[in-house]
Amino acid sequence: MTIIQPISTRESVRKSKLYLVPTPDKEFGDEWLHPKFSPIPSPLSDLPEVNKWSENFVITVLEVWSGRRSLAQLSRNCHRSAQKQIAAQSNIDTQKCQIRRIYINQPIEGVVEVTATLRVGDRVRSLSLRLEGVDKRWICTDLNLL
Repeated sequence: MTIIQPISTRESVRKSKLYLVPTPDKEFGDEWLHPKFSPIPSPLSDLPEVNKWSENFVITVLEVWSGRRSLAQLSRNCHRSAQKQIAAQSNIDTQKCQIRRIYINQPIEGVVEVTATLRVGDRVRSLSLRLEGVDKRWICTDLNLL
């Protein structure tokens, strides 16, 4: 004889865990979506430390805008669509630009949203980034300067 014990409602409801589905680069066609070549999400333990990495990335973007670095130096850590956004938004005067503060938010594991407040002359502007952890590195998938 089998005894069946009742399962409490809390145990029967399984919590679904959110996980990263890497954002496809809009600049490439469907042939890059083949499972053999698609990026593999990385856990946080395999990724570089996000605080220092995001600070260095923001500094690198500002150096690209000032003309001290080439845009090609960001190619390893950016989607091509993000590189186009960086090239299109290079209209700020970075001679008088200071990073005021960097805010980091992690909505799910492997995704980081970074907001950097910048003092540009007499104005305060905001730079927002979306970083995704794929193939054991951070990739900038979206960038906006407000």
